[in-house]
Amino acid sequence: MMTVGDALGAKPKKQQRRTRAKSSKVVKKKSKTKASKKKTKVIRAAAPKPAPDPRLNDPDYDPFLQCEDTCGHVHGIDLSRYQGDVFWETVGENTKMAYVYLKATEGGDRIDPKFERNINLAHRYGLKVGSYHFFRPKTPLQKQLENFTAQCLPGEQDLIPMIDVETLGGLQVDQFCDSLLTFLQMVENAYRQKPLVYTFRNFYNWHLVGKLDDYQLMIALYLEEEPVLADERDITLWQYTGKGRIVGINGYVDKSRFLGRHGLREIRFRHH
Repeated sequence: MMTVGDALGAKPKKQQRRTRAKSSKVVKKKSKTKASKKKTKVIRAAAPKPAPDPRLNDPDYDPFLQCEDTCGHVHGIDLSRYQGDVFWETVGENTKMAYVYLKATEGGDRIDPKFERNINLAHRYGLKVGSYHFFRPKTPLQKQLENFTAQCLPGEQDLIPMIDVETLGGLQVDQFCDSLLTFLQMVENAYRQKPLVYTFRNFYNWHLVGKLDDYQLMIALYLEEEPVLADERDITLWQYTGKGRIVGINGYVDKSRFLGRHGLREIRFRHH
């Protein structure tokens, strides 16, 4: 859903102009003579070899062991067309993955070409399924809502809708926030429940502090420590890697898990 640099929590650096210091001294040109400076060869020492991973000496160490194999948290994944054709029967056998969010739409007219196949097979093989929309701040909001609701059908949802928020779209922050909050309210009115909001830690800290207090959050941060937001507000889900591996899915997959005492009941879709 995002760039690795953003998820790693990189902070923007201020650009500084470099200027040469002006000297008031008059430098006299030296006449060239035959006794010119001798060129010296600079011999660079070879870079030291990295120390071997001490875990490799442990007979019980499994390099393919995943976080979900060793902890008691509830884990899940999110998928889009970038994962290609998923072997859902195999994924369904991985009991550690309790839920999946599938990309349905983006902006006003884009539909993920794998969405229909993914949602049908994910249901068939026993996963709890939710759908998400990639928000485009400049695209007319009604057009985005119609695009999303045409694909994210209530009868097919186990989890509340999720709105993926990653870009200002060239808007000023105030304009962006007005557009986003209006759209979230429109989604809530359409489904009669508040959507989950996905974004990454830095984006929230820079643009959304204090704006989403009424919404549950999935925060992306690809570091070992759990994310903490600038306003220290509660986080429901943590997307902890964009390079997860799962048997049945070719390539990388985004993985997430619930934080604290949060669980699936909090994001289940309420069928009215």
